Amino acid sequence: MTTPNVQVRRATIDDLQKLHALWEKERLPAAELEKRFKEFQIVEGGSGEVLGTIGLQIAGHEGRVFGEAFEHPEQADELRSVLWDRLGVQAKNHGLVRIWTQLGAPFWNSSGLHTPSEVDLAKLPAAFGGGDPSWLVIQLRDEPPAMPSIDKEFEMFKEAEREQTERMLRQARVLKMVAGVVSVIVFLLVLTWAFFFFRLQSQSGQ
Repeated sequence: MTTPNVQVRRATIDDLQKLHALWEKERLPAAELEKRFKEFQIVEGGSGEVLGTIGLQIAGHEGRVFGEAFEHPEQADELRSVLWDRLGVQAKNHGLVRIWTQLGAPFWNSSGLHTPSEVDLAKLPAAFGGGDPSWLVIQLRDEPPAMPSIDKEFEMFKEAEREQTERMLRQARVLKMVAGVVSVIVFLLVLTWAFFFFRLQSQSGQ
């Protein structure tokens, strides 16, 4: 087989019968994988036969390679290489930070995947399963800056609104106090004016 004679594309519902046969041949849970066929890429031969397939599950910035199956075992590594290139494009398009796998073929170790550290395993999404020692991982790029959660943003918004409300209430209390002081001063001025007015009136009437 030469790679120019193959095409790599996303699996469609029309491929299910062929994929099912491949998965059963590899003793994979075909019925379960069928439900997730949209996660799979396939290598198609020149006459339309499905030569191999592999899946990429995505959870946030993490990806999991799974469900590989090949029609001819002797072609597996060559097809893995073609599919791995395709997965690299997918990973870049989705902004993935790491790719994980539990696939045991030596190809994956030679492609840069390695046994994860405890720090790495802490970042393994629960959706991928348990953190047992069979995992391999490769980091594709730096971690994205941490984004506050929606709940945290909402709490920050509520706190900002609360502070603004309290500030407005304080300003209102100050204005009310100022208005009260001004009213008292005006009242005292009116009383003073009235006192002197009536006193002058009294003196002019004598």
